[in-house]
Amino acid sequence: MKTYWGIDLGGTKIEGVVLSAPSPDAVVIRKRIDTEAEKGYQHIVNQITSLVNQLKAETGYQPDHIGFGTPGTFDPARQVMKGSNTTCLNGMPLPQELAKVLGVPVSIANDANCFALAEATLGAVPEIVPDFRAVFGVIMGTGVGGGVVFRGKDGQPFVQNGLQGIGGEWGHIILEENGYPCYCGKRGCNEQVFSGPALQRYYKDVSGESRKMKEIVERHQAGIDPYATQTIDRLLENFGRAISVIINVLDPDAIVLGGGVGNIDLLYTEGVERAKKYVFNEGRLSTNFLKPKLGDSAGVFGAAML
Repeated sequence: MKTYWGIDLGGTKIEGVVLSAPSPDAVVIRKRIDTEAEKGYQHIVNQITSLVNQLKAETGYQPDHIGFGTPGTFDPARQVMKGSNTTCLNGMPLPQELAKVLGVPVSIANDANCFALAEATLGAVPEIVPDFRAVFGVIMGTGVGGGVVFRGKDGQPFVQNGLQGIGGEWGHIILEENGYPCYCGKRGCNEQVFSGPALQRYYKDVSGESRKMKEIVERHQAGIDPYATQTIDRLLENFGRAISVIINVLDPDAIVLGGGVGNIDLLYTEGVERAKKYVFNEGRLSTNFLKPKLGDSAGVFGAAML
């Protein structure tokens, strides 16, 4: 029987899934173990191997290919990982080593690309745009990221990792030239403007008080806090500007908004209205903005669909 195997490698947990069909309702097994990243790169490889062996033993199935969702990206030129907040992965030939120790071909993509692929194939997109040509998946939470999925000539969706492995890296487009410094070495990246921590930092700067995003949204909606309203306006305006760049370049059939900040309903109304001002289409915007369906399953399901 054809099975689909995916591993979602996180900073604290490694999750594996085996699907009997390309469907969220076809889970044969789903299992998590601790990453224990503090023990280093080789230990992570050993943990992945252990998890795959457990999946084999408990299902009786053997994979012929395994997809991996990872923090950071794989650099095709140097053949090593880069940009991972699990820093022991950086500079390491992770996919080559996994293929060797597991004895099967592997595919690898970062977590935002896996999110985009999952929602494009198993989640929100098929119900609304089943014949899509391009989908952009947005992660707006602790950080800001993106993933690009195209439909190939054979009809099969695929992740656009890109020549340099940075396809979809929306979080590090400069939005404010003299904005907050970013860990990537630039200033004013999207991630430093409208990620959750960036918006909370902005609220503290203008109000002198610290509040979580949920409370900032509630205070804005209640009309009791002008600083909360100022913060939400910053989110909506800059989201509109930033997402218009994606629409002008890719013109995708659908954009799926994930992450904690992506849950803010105003993005689907006022945020889209702001985007209309910046999209090169005479003030019209037909792009489908969709809420994700798969929740925290998106990463591991997307890995399986690689």
